[in-house]
Amino acid sequence: MAITEINFDGIIGPSHNYAGLSPGNIASANNAGAVSAPRAAALQGIEKMRANLRLGLAQGFFMPLDRPNKDWLDGLSTDMESAEPHIRAAAFSASAMWAANAATVSPAPDAADGRCHLSAANLLTMAHRSHECTGTHAQLQLAFADDRHFAVHPPVPAPYGDEGAANHMRLCAAHGEAGIEVFVYGKGGGPFPARQHIEASKAVARAHKLDPAKTLFIQQAEAAIAGGAFHNDVVAVANENVLFTHELAFEYRQQSYADIRALMPDVQIVEVPAERVTLADAVQSYLFNAQLVTLPQAQGMALIVPTEAEENEAVWTWLNEMVAGNGPIRRLVPVDVRQSMANGGGPACLRLRVVCDPAHVDPRFLADEAKLDAMAAVIAATWPESIAPDQLGDAALIRNVQEARAALLKVCGLEGAL
Repeated sequence: MAITEINFDGIIGPSHNYAGLSPGNIASANNAGAVSAPRAAALQGIEKMRANLRLGLAQGFFMPLDRPNKDWLDGLSTDMESAEPHIRAAAFSASAMWAANAATVSPAPDAADGRCHLSAANLLTMAHRSHECTGTHAQLQLAFADDRHFAVHPPVPAPYGDEGAANHMRLCAAHGEAGIEVFVYGKGGGPFPARQHIEASKAVARAHKLDPAKTLFIQQAEAAIAGGAFHNDVVAVANENVLFTHELAFEYRQQSYADIRALMPDVQIVEVPAERVTLADAVQSYLFNAQLVTLPQAQGMALIVPTEAEENEAVWTWLNEMVAGNGPIRRLVPVDVRQSMANGGGPACLRLRVVCDPAHVDPRFLADEAKLDAMAAVIAATWPESIAPDQLGDAALIRNVQEARAALLKVCGLEGAL
């Protein structure tokens, strides 16, 4: 097969819960303490992948990480029984489902050595995410083990925070052609931390052997971070030659656009005006945390949006006007990911985009209808139906979570590998 874009979705793990561990993530904070539904959440994720397959898109997945993270607890000289509640919740977190934060990816056409580069994100700004990188790095090394075609890098060292592809965009004429890479970093966000440091972005660009003349570093708007856009992908998304962005996404908006146009004159910037869709509405609906994808057979681009976008009048009105016009985005595809939305992430948060030849990827990480059927059956039979906050230290729940993950690994041929 030719080089193509594969969306690797994070399977929502059996420990999915609402502990409200992510300052700056408004949905996560608002739902802190609610009862979660891990089984429904994971099945929604499976259906999202199934819908992508039916659109003709290539689809992959990543396994949930082992939870609770005993190694991390050991490092803190504690365990689930005796840990303080916030430590217990962090060790139990299923946040690795946000695959957009797993790594930053630069396709082979952009790299000097002609390989696809992936750098695992350190996620060190948030305690519950900071211990993901070891398991994520190991999984990336397994899925992309062919070192003739891939280079998998360890996380950038502390103190520089890196939150992966959620703060990275690529623009190109077509996925298989060389393009420009845009790293979006933060400096301040009022009461919330800026999670992507420019030092980390520059380190990743160097590791990926990118051409400095085709690499940009753009500052995210402080107002956007303060308004709940904890990652750039909450206010902007790119696909091939299209940048779909909110007016308030970047600190230096006009200069950012000019810099992008200087490197890619035929870029199409689709900007949503703040007077039509407020920043608050964009964050609430996760309008930009959508998958902007190129459909096969020259069908143009589609925007895969959460159903919450349909329910926001200002957002849905603007989107329908957009697709009715002559712009590059021609189709809207709503998907139900309410369980993940309630924890602070939409369709784009759940996936990592990797442009490569699928023949070079470990096939155990690639999806088809039959494999999704088998995975859904395991999830329906083993994932907890619900988790309340006071259950996180319960021994029976911990056994259930660990046995459920083991069953999924087995059905995917990954037993003993992760």
